[in-house]
Amino acid sequence: MTFGFTPPPPTTDSASRLSRALEPAEWSSAGIPLLRNPREMIRELCERHGTALSTVIVGVLDPDERLVASASFGHRTEHPDGWEFRNALLVRLRRVIPHDLRRRVPLRTAILVCYRSGDHRWTELDGAWMWGLRDACTLHGLRCGAYVTVTPGGWQVFGEERGGRHPHATVPSGGETTVSPAGALEPRTGEHTA
Repeated sequence: MTFGFTPPPPTTDSASRLSRALEPAEWSSAGIPLLRNPREMIRELCERHGTALSTVIVGVLDPDERLVASASFGHRTEHPDGWEFRNALLVRLRRVIPHDLRRRVPLRTAILVCYRSGDHRWTELDGAWMWGLRDACTLHGLRCGAYVTVTPGGWQVFGEERGGRHPHATVPSGGETTVSPAGALEPRTGEHTA
């Protein structure tokens, strides 16, 4: 005779990962605020962090849509998981800007720029980053903003019909760079700058 609880039935890893991803229709219906000038915002982030494939940039905008903080880091994953992406984003957000959890309504907005190969069609990777961004914003007291992909062919804002050829993704990157609220590049100890 054994005592204890009955463990839940096993679930496949891929099924749980897929539950932590957003489909394009979910993202489009989420009421994500539009960027007034996405090309200039993406260009500014690219100038600060580079344009290497497999780089992710999280930027924080004030109510006037000025960039107040940003961080970049490399990502390489064969199995995209929104939970892991959320945690990675939270770590970077906590390094560059204090949370706004005491505010009733978020004043600042986080946006995410993901450099990847392929074209601009939605992928499982995009869905996991969207889920991660939305959840990280909730946990850091920010408003969830735009999700942008940058590929060798150009850039595209998801949920909108806006995109362009420049800036575009270039060679792979290996390290992490963080930008302080003042905007100066600050490489993390023991890591390479992008």
